[in-house]
Amino acid sequence: MTELILSQYGLQNNLSSIKEYGSGLINSTWRVSAAGNKYILQKINNTVFKQPYDIADNISLIANFLKQNYPQYPFAAPVTAIDGKEMIYIEGSGYFRLFPFVEGSCSFDIANTSNLAFEAALQFGRFTKLLSQINSNDLKITIPHFHDLRFRYQQFTEALASAGNERKSKAEDSIKTLKNNYAIADEYKKIQSNPAFKKRVTHHDTKISNVLFDSNKKGICVIDLDTVMPGYFISDVGDMMRTYLSPVSEEEADFSKISIRRDCYKAIVEGYVSEMKDELSQVEKQYFFYAGKFSIYMQALRFLTDYLNDDAYFGSAYPGQNLIRASNQIVLLEKFIEARPELIDIGINS
Repeated sequence: MTELILSQYGLQNNLSSIKEYGSGLINSTWRVSAAGNKYILQKINNTVFKQPYDIADNISLIANFLKQNYPQYPFAAPVTAIDGKEMIYIEGSGYFRLFPFVEGSCSFDIANTSNLAFEAALQFGRFTKLLSQINSNDLKITIPHFHDLRFRYQQFTEALASAGNERKSKAEDSIKTLKNNYAIADEYKKIQSNPAFKKRVTHHDTKISNVLFDSNKKGICVIDLDTVMPGYFISDVGDMMRTYLSPVSEEEADFSKISIRRDCYKAIVEGYVSEMKDELSQVEKQYFFYAGKFSIYMQALRFLTDYLNDDAYFGSAYPGQNLIRASNQIVLLEKFIEARPELIDIGINS
């Protein structure tokens, strides 16, 4: 199969090596050496991304804009296949694209220092700022309702209505906590109707592994643009808070290890604001703390919804994994809210 894919790029006779690469959960990724060059080959998960060519269209729009307006930005554009396309389809195998490997770059799975958090936040802020002249409505929606908190709460209530008694019983405490925090979803409803909040070109998946760093741990650029869509800034800032603030991930079952690192919160706010301060409205600047609540609460909803739906979306490597994940995020949310007095004076929060 690999030779067939690489033949679309004229590389089938020059393959030196291919091995799995990265830690992404959605797409399959390989590092390829061929014809004296290194590449990143990805297979698109078209169960999650039901219209893969929409991703290609979005990336092409962004690549062309940056090339014309900010040619100095080190954007990792896809390699064009022999037929001129940036995404190829192989019957029976799926959708693929090839990227040049950025030499001298590295990535991290965990934001284990505030410096990494700052650099990543700066890069995501810069990405949105540079693309501020693009009408975000020109982007295709690659995952409908991806960060629509009202929709995620609706999915949760529907799952509650149809779930089996055993799972509902085991999740009773988590269900109660999420219901008690409905005000977070209600606040999002107000944001949607507030003209002070602008929809921008938003990444939507701002985990640390989606930033390339140089050997000095300085950010180079952002990658993995499959979820780039119109969105509010709270999506990008919130996802950074959700994934950077605690020293352990959403998979951690020992909840005593979950904590809120004040220095990382400060780094996220200052890194993002260093690029976006002139783009954000005065009202938006008051919603940095809310951004964290928004993202953590939404992910808790999604994990618990999947548990109630018999693990139909995220899957489960062991019994109850999605309930553990949901409980993990609930603890993170509670500790984040408890830390508000320590965080609210940082940057431009209220």
